[in-house]
Amino acid sequence: TYSLVSEMLEIALERLPENHQLLMHSDQGWHYQMKQYVRTLELRGVVQSMSRKGNCYDNAVMENFFGIMKLEFLYIKE
Repeated sequence: TYSLVSEMLEIALERLPENHQLLMHSDQGWHYQMKQYVRTLELRGVVQSMSRKGNCYDNAVMENFFGIMKLEFLYIKE
């Protein structure tokens, strides 16, 4: 439900400094497209960006970064 997403979003946004310039990139998951979610981001001055449908290459650089981070910090301990 949106109440859980809303609670998480509000907690995260409260931690932002006053003069932030945040760009939030995501896939096209249903929770990122909800009118309330989009409106909350707009009211807080957050720019929302979404990958194109079915195009995993839009976020390839970040996916690669997190893959390396997992390899270095999580899997190496095993």
